[in-house]
Amino acid sequence: MTSEEAKKISLKVERRFKKAVDTYGLIPRGSTVIAAISGGKDSLCMLDLLTRDRFRKHYGITVVAVHVVMENVPYHADLDFIQTFCEKREIELMVRKTQFEYREGAKKSACYLCSWQRRKVLYAIAREKGTGIIALGHHQDDMVETLLMNMAFQGSISSMPPKMKMSAFDMTMIRPLALISNKQLEDYAALRQFPKMKKECPHEEASSRSDIRAVIEQLGQLNPKARSNIFASMSHIQEDYLPGNGINK
Repeated sequence: MTSEEAKKISLKVERRFKKAVDTYGLIPRGSTVIAAISGGKDSLCMLDLLTRDRFRKHYGITVVAVHVVMENVPYHADLDFIQTFCEKREIELMVRKTQFEYREGAKKSACYLCSWQRRKVLYAIAREKGTGIIALGHHQDDMVETLLMNMAFQGSISSMPPKMKMSAFDMTMIRPLALISNKQLEDYAALRQFPKMKKECPHEEASSRSDIRAVIEQLGQLNPKARSNIFASMSHIQEDYLPGNGINK
């Protein structure tokens, strides 16, 4: 990769990151942001972008990185790398351990239980730090996949919003990577030389996300802009051309 190519990748990702923050009003100036760091490329890219000097100074924010170790799921994050990264950026890193119970045939999936247990830890730390802003590393592809999964399996048009207020917990979940694609993050992570995270979750095969991802790849063969168009469709809902309520009642 040439220096010119590297500069182009970096500028594009940084601009899209800032555009998401400004467009969706994700981070009020002077805020403390809890950054959920799994150790994968997405969360590391998010932490890198949140803690770049010019970004932090412009918004006057304080970033606290939080890594939740799920003891009964064999994910292997490079904690030494995360620790060194946080020390170089002079940000606090908090590591917490937790676990969840899952039984075959349970109403809630293992993925849901794992995610919810992680969220509970993040909520507790946010309260401890006197803030209600939690940043998650979901990107544009995640949002497109979730939209199609909800349409196919739940019969609802819904996804992961860039900003979601959790009134019951007085928390706001933000996704500052909302306008950045997975491919762009892969290029950015390679540029920054972030280590790859080993994922060996025993419940991953039960998820339909990989199947939906394959469907999106097929749509991309029909139209190279399919993925970005699906994302754009969530902001261009023409209700007059939809059936409306009561069609299945």
